[in-house]
Amino acid sequence: MNKNYASERFKEVRNAKAHRDFFIEDKFEAGIMLTGTEIKSIRQGQAQIAESFVRVDGDIPVLYHAHIAEYSFGSYANHNPYRPRRLLLHKKEIRKIKQELQSGGRTLIPLRMYFKKALVKVEIAIAVGKKMHDKRNDMKDAINKRELDRAIKR
Repeated sequence: MNKNYASERFKEVRNAKAHRDFFIEDKFEAGIMLTGTEIKSIRQGQAQIAESFVRVDGDIPVLYHAHIAEYSFGSYANHNPYRPRRLLLHKKEIRKIKQELQSGGRTLIPLRMYFKKALVKVEIAIAVGKKMHDKRNDMKDAINKRELDRAIKR
């Protein structure tokens, strides 16, 4: 079997809303505790993190509302698609995240989920929510950049 089996079938799951709705500050790479059927489902590309968020309960970061579809060949041991999943970080990173979140106005969101060797990793970020006028400015900048690129092509 090819070593890159996981990467051939599954590249990564991205949170498309993250950069649209938030200013991204610090990023962290976290491991995630999953069951066997969840891993198999992720390998098939059956995961979604668009509506998910991370909360630090005590000293344990937990990923909420991430949807990992039930494994199609699973049996009675299949998992709950929306169950909370524990994230694995170093204590220093957890302490830093807690300090940032306590300062107010910040939230912790997942940016992407991907395989690193045989393990599933989640890239999480401390983020500040954008206001409506910030979103409008970003949209205007994207339109201007697109028009400029088209003009250069001609």
